[in-house]
Amino acid sequence: MIIGTVKEIKNNESRVGLTPSSVKEYIHHGHEVLVEQNAGINSGFTDDQYIDAGARIIKSAADVWKMSDMIVKVKEPLSSEYGYLREGLILYTYLHLAADEELTKALIESKTQGVAYETIELSDGSLPCLKPMSEVAGRLAAIEGSKYLEKPFGGSGVLISGVPGVDRANVVIIGAGVVGENALKMLVGMGANCTVLDVNLKKLTYLDDIYGNRITTLYSSADNIQRTLKEADLVVGAVLLPGAKAPKLIKTEYYKHMRKGSVIVDVAIDQGGSTEVSHPTTHDKPTFVVDDVIHYCVANMPGAVPRTSTIALNNATLRYGLMIADFGLDIAIGRSDALKKGVNTYHGQCTCKGVCEAFDLNYLEI
Repeated sequence: MIIGTVKEIKNNESRVGLTPSSVKEYIHHGHEVLVEQNAGINSGFTDDQYIDAGARIIKSAADVWKMSDMIVKVKEPLSSEYGYLREGLILYTYLHLAADEELTKALIESKTQGVAYETIELSDGSLPCLKPMSEVAGRLAAIEGSKYLEKPFGGSGVLISGVPGVDRANVVIIGAGVVGENALKMLVGMGANCTVLDVNLKKLTYLDDIYGNRITTLYSSADNIQRTLKEADLVVGAVLLPGAKAPKLIKTEYYKHMRKGSVIVDVAIDQGGSTEVSHPTTHDKPTFVVDDVIHYCVANMPGAVPRTSTIALNNATLRYGLMIADFGLDIAIGRSDALKKGVNTYHGQCTCKGVCEAFDLNYLEI
């Protein structure tokens, strides 16, 4: 199979779909790999490193798309790339279709086989290809949230850790999945006063066992969310429904009781966001303000640390990419139920329930 990777064109997206190490694995399995010129430069990978790994460097992204059987990316195609979609092409990347009706239609109409990292799901419900980026995003949420609490960035001027004789910042984390757990790990280490909300009591019990009285755990009810937001300096929205739109748990009506200059880091923005006013922002302009509350809604947070993120992502996605390349998509999904769940569009049909429900599409079960 001919595998291609192209330079990401999303705002400040510096990650790349394949590392030279991954290229070497595809070559070792007997495949050909095409890499757009300078595709990995912002992640610290030079064209010479890709050549040494066995890849062919192609000057034009259009040629890579045209010549490849499978394109391995990081982020979803932008509208300027829709023209490259075609029948028979396998697109292996993050798609987040439930928040993007235009892309969903483009994939269906072009009959592109869309395999989404974020819906590949193991039998225990875990999401192996989403996990590494959720880990990065969760840890960045703590760092970015702390920064935007600073007065020069419009925040309330609260130091996360406090100092002797001064209160620590109150942090509310909504969702105790991978993002929430990693945000919590960082924020506890930074000395914040943390409250974690989730509907999974088993997970809350686990976190209570780990952190004890250093954190507060609460069941995620509307009342508990509204009550904790009143005292919050920093809120991390970390709720995920795999393949579906994120629930709008933070209501605009709650803002009138929140502290001025408080910060919401909405990590769920890829799936539509967890507040009623959330909309995607970029690293160029990462925040906006509603009712004196700062919203950080960057849709590709891990793109800020591309070296770490690219290597972590490849560690998780290479296994399934090799399965597709070695056996073809049809045989690969017959061998792996986890990979089958990653298929979002298939021969012009939508095969992800959450996406179908979001846009009232007919659902095809593979």
